[in-house]
Amino acid sequence: MPALRPDKQGAHRTAFDKNKKRILMTQDVCGICGKPVNKNLKYPDPMSPVIDHIIPVSKGGNPSSLENLQLSHMWCNRQKSDKIFKNQEEPKVLGNRNLPQSMDWRSYRSE
Repeated sequence: MPALRPDKQGAHRTAFDKNKKRILMTQDVCGICGKPVNKNLKYPDPMSPVIDHIIPVSKGGNPSSLENLQLSHMWCNRQKSDKIFKNQEEPKVLGNRNLPQSMDWRSYRSE
């Protein structure tokens, strides 16, 4: 069984949960696309709120530091994946993992 990420277990988990609550109370705009985040939406809605690591844990980012966490849409966070953007409002292609989308999931609403 693969090891869990540091923000999913151990000492970082408590700090991550505390900072997640703080971000959900204080931020209202997606740190990736710059558009408002509706905090009433729940998973699996692609526009539901999630916490994004600005510098991905896999690239050496701190898993629980408030300075490395931001609010984002689930869809935006999935598109960003483990990339690092200098200007997150206009992301550029940094790898070959960006595939054409079959539909615009931002307009999807679960019932």
